[in-house]
Amino acid sequence: MIRGPKEWIKRRWPPLRLRTILFATLFVVAALPGVGAVFLRVYENTLVRQTEAELIAQSAALAASAQALWPGAEPASDRGCDADADIAVPSIRRPASAGCVRPEPSTIDLSSTPILPPRPSPVSTSGDMSPEARAAAETLVPILRRTRQTTLAAIELLDARGRVVAGQDAGRSYADLPEVREALAGRPETVLRRNAGYRQVYLFEWLSRAAAIRIHHVRPIVVDGQVVGVLLLSRSARALFKGLYEDRFKIAFGVLVIFGILVVLSGVLSRGISRPIEALARATRSVAAGGGGGSVPEAPRTAAVEIQALYADFDAMAEAIERRSGYLRDLANAVSHEFKTPIAGIRGAIELLQDHDATMTPEDRRRFLANADADAERLTLLVSRLLDLARADMAPGDPDARSDLRLAVARAEKEARLAVTLDAPEILPQAAVPPVTIDTLLATLLDNSVRAGANAVTVRIAPDTDRLAMDICDNGPGIAPADRKRIFEPFFTTRRADGGSGLGLAIVRSLLRASGATIELVAVEEGTCFRVILPRG
Repeated sequence: MIRGPKEWIKRRWPPLRLRTILFATLFVVAALPGVGAVFLRVYENTLVRQTEAELIAQSAALAASAQALWPGAEPASDRGCDADADIAVPSIRRPASAGCVRPEPSTIDLSSTPILPPRPSPVSTSGDMSPEARAAAETLVPILRRTRQTTLAAIELLDARGRVVAGQDAGRSYADLPEVREALAGRPETVLRRNAGYRQVYLFEWLSRAAAIRIHHVRPIVVDGQVVGVLLLSRSARALFKGLYEDRFKIAFGVLVIFGILVVLSGVLSRGISRPIEALARATRSVAAGGGGGSVPEAPRTAAVEIQALYADFDAMAEAIERRSGYLRDLANAVSHEFKTPIAGIRGAIELLQDHDATMTPEDRRRFLANADADAERLTLLVSRLLDLARADMAPGDPDARSDLRLAVARAEKEARLAVTLDAPEILPQAAVPPVTIDTLLATLLDNSVRAGANAVTVRIAPDTDRLAMDICDNGPGIAPADRKRIFEPFFTTRRADGGSGLGLAIVRSLLRASGATIELVAVEEGTCFRVILPRG
């Protein structure tokens, strides 16, 4: 279902830089609270409910004053709100020890409360107001007027029949209004009505739902359990954009702080992720162009830990590529040199046979053919050893491989043409190396010792915490100092006349490297000694 839109987006997605994506992500996250406050009307609804709470508090205080000052009312007693318990006023009951508590929660919500038409003008009615209502008006109207000057709420006093007690609409009736009927029945009520006198002031004020409404709250005045009057209060809620305008400096300061933090975070992310990756990309292109491991810069100190580890891994990879490239170049040169001699010999023998076959004696013919056959055998040997070297270089390590070194030395001793002595502790741990690698190692080194003229070899094994050190030493003439640095180079041999290929030690080193082992030549006074470090199983 969503595969089609996803493919459409992928085809049209523009190429973006990493820092652009990071900045856009941070900017969107930083803007989410503001977007939610404006478009979800959370802030606006809070302002409306706050206005209702203020009207409830004002009306409650004014109703309490009216109850105390109403003509004929009994003096206030400790009965508290029980005096009007017979009136159906919504309340929340509390334990007796807590007294009579009647908190009035907010009842309106912009998303669910219906908005009524503007409040109509009061209608004319017959009949005179009661003397108590007139007397109460003389006392309460100045209080209502002073309250209105401070709270900016429109406040009107109605009698028990819903008629306006004082003011220009005195004698007219609001008894037909649904909220006034609720108050005459003893229940306070809050409604939302459209504001007939609303005029747009701010540019984007049309986005606000509360800008064109007015909150109306009515509260009954209860004396001796009877509703003797009603307080009718109304006020426009604090407009959303007016509130934003009045708080513009705070909002601007907050926006600047958020933007500053955004810039700082973008800089941190750029230095920690974007710039190091760009530098590594340039180094990658340099390595691809043949720059080698030296083209990889050091990881910036501000880079993330993972990026620094990536730099280290890439540097190691570049160095390995450079070593491998050098190894392949040297190997290609060595192969070309090694193959050139026997090929030249074969071609020379063929040319002589072609040119002098008629005059050549049978003995010379056999001699030239024998030379060509010897060169061909050497080529065959070189190809076979090169295949062995390639297999050794490509051999994967086996973490589960185990070898018993004591048994491996015993097998090599049976096939060796010289005496082999093992110097090892009785309890010898196994090596985490395939048995074929140990067999190849011992066979190659023992064969080299025999060819060098040695007649005895000592194998010493010293176990450590996680390693095994194995020294293989003979009593031969040793290796010339000038040749010691080259013995592991492919095709380097001092016994070329005897058929040596110069690949034995190179193959052994590659096999050991695949298992995490190493081999090196150790300087001794007499003979030749190799030290092999093996991982312990």
